Amino acid sequence: MTYTTELVTDDGDFAALAADWGRLYGRCGTATPFQSHAWLHSWWLSYGRRGRLRLLLVRDGGELVAAAPLMRAGGPVPSLVPLGGAISDYGDVLLDDGHGERAVDALTEALSGAARTALIDFREVRPGGAAERVYERWRGPRRRVGDSLCLELPAVPMDELLARLPSAKAQRVRAKLRRLTALGVERQVVGPDGVDRALRRMLELHRLQWQGRKVTSEHLRPRFCDHLVRSVGPMVRSGDAVVTEFRLDDDVVAVDLTLLSRRLAGGYLYGAHPRLRERKADVAVMLLDACAAHTGSGARGALSLLRGNEPYKHHWRPDPVVNQRLLLARRRTAPLLTAAVGDVAARRRGKELVRAWRERGGGGP
Repeated sequence: MTYTTELVTDDGDFAALAADWGRLYGRCGTATPFQSHAWLHSWWLSYGRRGRLRLLLVRDGGELVAAAPLMRAGGPVPSLVPLGGAISDYGDVLLDDGHGERAVDALTEALSGAARTALIDFREVRPGGAAERVYERWRGPRRRVGDSLCLELPAVPMDELLARLPSAKAQRVRAKLRRLTALGVERQVVGPDGVDRALRRMLELHRLQWQGRKVTSEHLRPRFCDHLVRSVGPMVRSGDAVVTEFRLDDDVVAVDLTLLSRRLAGGYLYGAHPRLRERKADVAVMLLDACAAHTGSGARGALSLLRGNEPYKHHWRPDPVVNQRLLLARRRTAPLLTAAVGDVAARRRGKELVRAWRERGGGGP
C-alpha cells in the first residue's frame, strides 16, 4: 500500500474537497463537528487570511485517508495551527479508522515536511483525539500541556441525568420541567429549509439576552453570523447539527444550536428572550432537556457542555475533561518549542496571580 501526500494552499481547492473530506470525516470515529468540512471551510471564508492556508492530505490511491486542517499563524513564534480558531471548542486531525499506523506515519511525515521553520501547535485536542496518534509518532522535540477545561455528562436521556443528582435537587429540576410544560413552552426541531432564518433569530435573541452585560463580542459580529448561516445548514442536512426553536404563545422565544458527532453531543450556542426568565422559566434546564434528547440513549458517549467552567454547569455534576495542547517541533526549531512552553507557563502564572489578587479583595466591590 502506497500513500501519497499533498499540501493544499488554494481556497478553491479547499472548497472542492467537500465530498472527499466528508467521506473521511465519516470514517474517523474521534472527529468532532468542528472538523467537518462545512464548519472548517466556512470558518476559513470568514476568518482566514489569503496565503496562510495549509491543508495536509494523505491519500491511498484516490481516497483521502488522513488530513490536517492547518494555517500559518503570525506572531513572534512562527506556527502552524488548526483551522477553527477561538470559536471552535475542539481542534484535531482526521484519520481513517480503517487504515493503520502507516497512514499515521504518512501524515506525521507530511507535517514534519510542512513545518520547516515553524512550530506545529495543535490547540484544544480532546483527550483521545486523532492528533494524539501523530504526537506519539513524532520523532522530534514535543511537549504536551493542558489547554481549556470542558465539562461532560454521559450522553443519556434526561431521566438518567436526573438520577445522578441528589434526590432534593432532582426534584427541583423535575418541578422546573413541569413549570415549562405548564407555561406552554413547546420545542420543535427546525428543518434544513428553516435553518438560516432560525439562526438569525437565535443571534438576535442572544444579543437581547446579554444586553447590558458582558458578552463574547465575536458572537455579535457579522462575520460570525455569516459563518454560522453558511456552515450549519449543510451540517443539519448531514446530521452533524440540530437547531431547535422554543415557542411561547406562538412566538419564538429561544433557539438552540447543538452540534453532533459519533462520540458527543454539545450545546454550542443559544439565544433566549428575557421574557422566559420573567415567566420563571429555567432556560438552562430547558436547553439541557432538549440537548439530551439528541444523545441517542448513550450511543454518543458524552453530552459535552463544551469549554468553560461556569458555576451553573456544575449543578449537573459533570466530569472535568481537559483539552490538550500538543506542541511539535523539528530539532532545528526546538527553541520555538521552548519559547511556546515558556509563554504557556507565564500566562498560567499570570492568571493564578490575578485570581489570588481577586480572592484577597483586590478586584474591588
